Amino acid sequence: MADAKVRLFVEHELGEGQCVALSRDQAHYLFGVMRLGVGDTVKLFNGQAGEWLAQVQEAGKRGGVLACQSQSKPQQDPPDLWLMFAPIKKARTDFIVEKATEMGAARILSVQTDFTNAERIRKDRLQAHAVEAAEQCGGTYVPEVAELQKLELVLRNWPQDRQLMFCDEALADCTSALTGSLAGGPSQGKWAILIGPEGGFSEAERNRLAKLPFTTAIRLGPRILRADTAAVAAMTLWQNALGDWH
Repeated sequence: MADAKVRLFVEHELGEGQCVALSRDQAHYLFGVMRLGVGDTVKLFNGQAGEWLAQVQEAGKRGGVLACQSQSKPQQDPPDLWLMFAPIKKARTDFIVEKATEMGAARILSVQTDFTNAERIRKDRLQAHAVEAAEQCGGTYVPEVAELQKLELVLRNWPQDRQLMFCDEALADCTSALTGSLAGGPSQGKWAILIGPEGGFSEAERNRLAKLPFTTAIRLGPRILRADTAAVAAMTLWQNALGDWH
């Protein structure tokens, strides 16, 4: 059986011999866009059972059926890391969600801060971007994209067993290595990264975050980064120091 070049996320149980019925959109993508037909192979994943090689059994304009043959990759879950960010312009918010998925976020939360311009997000659209990113990067896990919440409410209900890495551009000292900032804190377990809005955090927010016992503040270099750049930089530092990149 030829190696499949197309990967598809499905909300369906996967296993040897399992048949998967396709939606109209999925059928259009596989058979109309990618030009697959009966006998061709596809890689499937559902976020829980790893990746499975499946063969096209039926192909039509409005649907189709795939049959799982064998597991091609075991389930690989990311570290228990949340990425929290204030939503910005549409294309750049999409970029943050895509890159967070590729880089191994377990959950993506958009938060409304004092200086956040956006008052709503399209959760379904951002979740679809996370799915597409997982399909493209070879991941077997799709992070949940949560609804927009006020930062104050998120912090009020914060789980006490989760540490928070607060990226604060106003810090006087530049942190060149995350391990230096976290030398006195836990290096394993549950974490979250918080990226601020384009206007930065308010003084009240900065003071509150600094007083929380689960917070570690860092500065991402000597220059102020755009929010989407900061998200990538922060996740890179955390993954390299404490995640699954080493």
